[in-house]
Amino acid sequence: MLVHPQIDPIAIQLGPLAVRWYGLMYLIGFACFILLGRYRIKRNPGGAFTVSMLDDMLFYGVLGVIVGGRLGHIFFYQFGYYLEHPLEIFAVWQGGMSFHGGFLGVIAAMALLARKYHLPWLVVTDFIAPLVPLGLGAGRIGNFINAELWGRPTDVPWGMIFPYVDNVPRHPSQLYEFALEGLVFFTLMWIYSARPRPVGAVSGVFLIGYGVFRSFAEFFREPDEGFMGMMTLGISMGQWLSLPMILAGVIMLVWAYRTQAPMSPQGKDGKATKATKAAIAGKRGGK
Repeated sequence: MLVHPQIDPIAIQLGPLAVRWYGLMYLIGFACFILLGRYRIKRNPGGAFTVSMLDDMLFYGVLGVIVGGRLGHIFFYQFGYYLEHPLEIFAVWQGGMSFHGGFLGVIAAMALLARKYHLPWLVVTDFIAPLVPLGLGAGRIGNFINAELWGRPTDVPWGMIFPYVDNVPRHPSQLYEFALEGLVFFTLMWIYSARPRPVGAVSGVFLIGYGVFRSFAEFFREPDEGFMGMMTLGISMGQWLSLPMILAGVIMLVWAYRTQAPMSPQGKDGKATKATKAAIAGKRGGK
């Protein structure tokens, strides 16, 4: 039987300044985004994206993740609690970020970025989709360090006791999600997006992949306390929120293969639709 190591959530203390592991995990995720993005851009020169655009993507994405993730956690999971403790809405260093809220925030942010650079929105989302999973995995490590989002009771040999919770062995569900949403999902997205795909196909696979992996992991995770932890039919809030992602991903994938032509991971137009080619050409011309 394992026991959670009860790691101090503060990684570095410099006088009054405290750097928390949770924040460091987000920095690791953002660093992975930049490094993988630069690798992809340099490997496919002459495409729709540049390193300076990647920096803009990170800036827009950070805002989307933080604002959307926090609001999603508040409204999807613990609305009543934050209604009684409104000042804690801003205490993001304590944890409490929703992927689905952050996802919606990033979608909105990438729509603004696509408009800025006169690019089709799906060309942008196809580019960033493979860069995201490692950041998701880093976030799950942050959850594990904070001893939050623990699993359901279990009798498996690797069951872990979380002393902050109780003395009952539980699934270390944060590590399951790190493996599935981080490592496995990254491998799937990176391999699939390495070859030319129809516009929107990579985004569709992202929606399906995350929805499936998250829904599976939820069977081992203790339902969130507070606002609607478990919903009807024994399905958790995380699973209900993932279902529309899976459906949207299937629809997007079918649409992409029926109406679009393959594009490279870097957004090279090749045999893409006329609208996509015209938009990318406009971007290259400085419009």
